[in-house]
Amino acid sequence: MKQIDIMFRTMVAELQQRAFDAQWSADFPPTGRFVSVKVDNRSYWYFDQPDGQGRQKRRYVGPAEDREIAVRVSSFKGEKDDYRNRRKMVSALTREAGLIAPDRFTGQVVEALAAAGLFRLRGVLVGTVAFQCYAAYLGVRLPMAAVLTGDADLAQDYAISSEVEDSIPPIVDLLQGIDPSFRALPHISGSSRSSAFRNQAGYRVEFLTTNRGSEEYADQPAQMPALGGASAEPLRYMDFLIRDPVRTVLLHGAAVSVVVPDPSRFAVHKLIVAGRRLDDAAGKAKKDKDLRQAGTLFEALQETGEGANLADVLQEAWDRGPSWRSAITTGVDAVQKQYQPAVHRIFGILPLDEVEKAR
Repeated sequence: MKQIDIMFRTMVAELQQRAFDAQWSADFPPTGRFVSVKVDNRSYWYFDQPDGQGRQKRRYVGPAEDREIAVRVSSFKGEKDDYRNRRKMVSALTREAGLIAPDRFTGQVVEALAAAGLFRLRGVLVGTVAFQCYAAYLGVRLPMAAVLTGDADLAQDYAISSEVEDSIPPIVDLLQGIDPSFRALPHISGSSRSSAFRNQAGYRVEFLTTNRGSEEYADQPAQMPALGGASAEPLRYMDFLIRDPVRTVLLHGAAVSVVVPDPSRFAVHKLIVAGRRLDDAAGKAKKDKDLRQAGTLFEALQETGEGANLADVLQEAWDRGPSWRSAITTGVDAVQKQYQPAVHRIFGILPLDEVEKAR
């Protein structure tokens, strides 16, 4: 596992801060432009923004003599220049440093959700799209075979969604703004609530949440007040995965500021989930991908000096009980050979007698 040059790691750090700052200027994004229009001998500011369909969407801003608007328009050039510079930085990181960018459609989906406030409301990007972000976060090149995906998974803690007293706009409207063919998928339980959305091309956006533990909530989508009408699928181990998440960037456009699981938690979670997968054809394909991502992160975290944190997270999971230990041990045994040394160096920190018992 090879780290990228210090120059590019410094660039990532700067890009993360700039992308986060840029989210606060969402009213007038730098993809658009201010236009002065004269009506009855008075000048007014309008804002033109591409609608994604090759047309311009024009919004009224206000009269040209309004001093506050004049200040905003004059400062916009600096914001526009920053946007262009961030795009150049993303290009350098993907083309020259060899970091991973998502496919364009995935980037558009995550960018729309970020602009709508999902991460402000403590949503967390999970799954393979989150894994892609660890290239920039850790400053390492990740293998392409581990990052291919056709969906986007997002999570939010159930208690946070219930207590935050705020919400993003309707999910269906946000997704249909990207692709009008997006539709809510019926839940397998027959519930009228939906936690997943799919377009005609088969691209799937799914919302997940922490398991509430009671039988009455089993196999039912959880109502999530902060998710714009979407529900979420409760999953075991999700509380472990999204605890203490980190902020980084998705290398799309001018960079999208996102929140992802701590990479150590992501790696251990993948190990656990892989250890519980069924051995049928579908389960084996998902298991192979889980193990590839877990093994890659075990190696990358040690390469970047994060081995101690990984060991602490692994110990926390190990201490959660026999079923967790069994899944971890099964996952360790199944990790591909090229990652075994990295995994065992960390796993060896755990009590060896307990490891043998779990076997």
